[in-house]
Amino acid sequence: MKLILRTILMLGVAALLSACPQTKEGKTLSDTLEQYETMIRWAQWDAAVNFISLDYQEDNPITRLELDRLRLFRVTNYLVRSSVPVDDGNGLLQSVEIRMFNKNQARERSIIDEQHWKYNKQTESWQLHSGLPDPTQKNY
Repeated sequence: MKLILRTILMLGVAALLSACPQTKEGKTLSDTLEQYETMIRWAQWDAAVNFISLDYQEDNPITRLELDRLRLFRVTNYLVRSSVPVDDGNGLLQSVEIRMFNKNQARERSIIDEQHWKYNKQTESWQLHSGLPDPTQKNY
C-alpha cells in the first residue's frame, strides 16, 4: 500500500514539475531535490548542509550537537507528501515525511520536514531556507 501511495505521489510531483515550463531553474530544481533526497536517505548530514543557504545558516547556525544528534539515526524512508511552487516559481514549499531509525534506542520514528526552497539568481542554484530535519520533534 505504501509503495502504491509513494508511486502516485511521485507521479503527481513529476506531473507538476513537467507541467511547468522547462526552464533552467525548473530542471535544476528537480536535480537539486533528487540530490538532497539522496543525501538524506544515506544520512550524509554533512553533505546535506551544503544545500542550505548561507544566509539561512548565518541566522540559524548548524551546531555540532545538531549534526551529532542526526548521526544517531538511519533514514528508513523519505516520502514527499506535498510540493507547492511559490513566489512565481522562484520558491517551493515541500512537506516530507522522514522515517528514522534511532540506532541507540532501536526505535523508528516518523517526522515531518517542512522544506522551503528558493532559487538564488546569483549562484543559479536552488537553496534550502529551512534547515536540516529535526529528529527531536514529536512523532506525528
